[in-house]
Amino acid sequence: MMFTAFSRMRVGIGVVIGLTAGFSYSVGAPELEKPNVIVIMSDDQGSLDLGVYGAKDLHTPHLDALAHRGVMFTQFYTGSAVCSPSRASLLTGKTPQGAGLETNAGAHKGRVGLPPEQVTMAEMLGEVGYSTAHVGKWHLGNEAPRRPDDQGFDYSFGHYVGCIDNYSHFFYWVPPNRHDLWENGEEVFENVKYFPGLMVERARRFIAAKRDEPFFMYFALNLPHYPLQGLQKWHEYYDHLPMPRRDYAATVSTIDEQIGHLLAELEAYDELDNTIIVFLSDHGHSHEERTFGGGGWAGEMRGSKFGFFEAGVRVPAMIAGPGVPSGVVVESAAMQMDLFPTIAELVGVNRLPEGVEGTSLVPMFTRDEPSRDTMHWRINQHWAVRKRDWKLQVNPRDDSKLSPLDPVTDKVFLSNIAMDLSEKENLANKYPKKVRELIEVHRRWQHFQSKDLVELPARWRP
Repeated sequence: MMFTAFSRMRVGIGVVIGLTAGFSYSVGAPELEKPNVIVIMSDDQGSLDLGVYGAKDLHTPHLDALAHRGVMFTQFYTGSAVCSPSRASLLTGKTPQGAGLETNAGAHKGRVGLPPEQVTMAEMLGEVGYSTAHVGKWHLGNEAPRRPDDQGFDYSFGHYVGCIDNYSHFFYWVPPNRHDLWENGEEVFENVKYFPGLMVERARRFIAAKRDEPFFMYFALNLPHYPLQGLQKWHEYYDHLPMPRRDYAATVSTIDEQIGHLLAELEAYDELDNTIIVFLSDHGHSHEERTFGGGGWAGEMRGSKFGFFEAGVRVPAMIAGPGVPSGVVVESAAMQMDLFPTIAELVGVNRLPEGVEGTSLVPMFTRDEPSRDTMHWRINQHWAVRKRDWKLQVNPRDDSKLSPLDPVTDKVFLSNIAMDLSEKENLANKYPKKVRELIEVHRRWQHFQSKDLVELPARWRP
């Protein structure tokens, strides 16, 4: 691992966290107040779409400052390239397959969501005395027992399905159009009120009510996901940019502004320094028609939402707060499911729920710890495995179309991130032994299914 300090490193406030089997929480003085936890997730945000990640055309001062105040990751990967599985991975500390949700939760009755037997971050923290809140997008099931209040959240406000119009709060997809705004399981109507603003308002209420006890908030923004409805001031600010970057940029600065309001609320109650704050996107940016074919930015990385090229699963991510040093850039590979045990360790949870697959990132904060060695992804017949710098994809998808994909010769696609971050060239024919090695690595994955190898060309079948 490499880490870089861009300001003076400052380790936490006398907290000593056990790094061996089981978690422990101890202090060198009188017992320390448990830190609050806020996990902020954006929706369809490009891999490099923050000023601190190199986006020179974006104004994102609040998130840039948060990155400097804590630990910023440059190789952070989500569990999936679509919304619901990624959210399931975050909230359970498992791969989407381990969490029982490999594809998007449906918007209609009878469609699946996060299985109720899964233990969420909210349930884990609730067991150790935290008040818990979900504010924003859910997309893990729109019927009981898969709603937020069924999954450990004491308070919930937001929409259940994948996307809504930010002013009417109607499901933004295909007929039948229907209203989708809920508070604690009851439908509420806030017509013409801007949804991200409503999120901040509800978050403020929750913080005001719970500021005298530890709380956990999952603040799940619905931007920059389509519809690209940023605040008018930001649409005007970016008027010089071409579409679709113009409207996309407006949504990114809008979420930064809303996060700024949230942080200001913590500061007003003198809770900012006692709050662990995590920020990440659920996956890469979209090239769908509803987002005018693009808008997000990933530099030279190819791919986008729905695919496992780098720009589909590598996202901006950072963490700051008690127990976290400031001004550290972690360049090692880490994964979304690792946040669950990381937060558990930082708040002193001494036993993880059964089946958690993530590994705490705390050792990466201050020491030269190795990268996550192996990562797996799968959506139906499309799967990928990365071992160190080598990545193998079967049935790859690339909606960015930065390079052509031949449906026959590129059915098995090998790349090396260190050799070529753009993943333009398929290296399978040059390194056939590496292809076979990675197929075998995938076969040993605990969630491997025989269907994963069904469509392999004959030359690559074990």
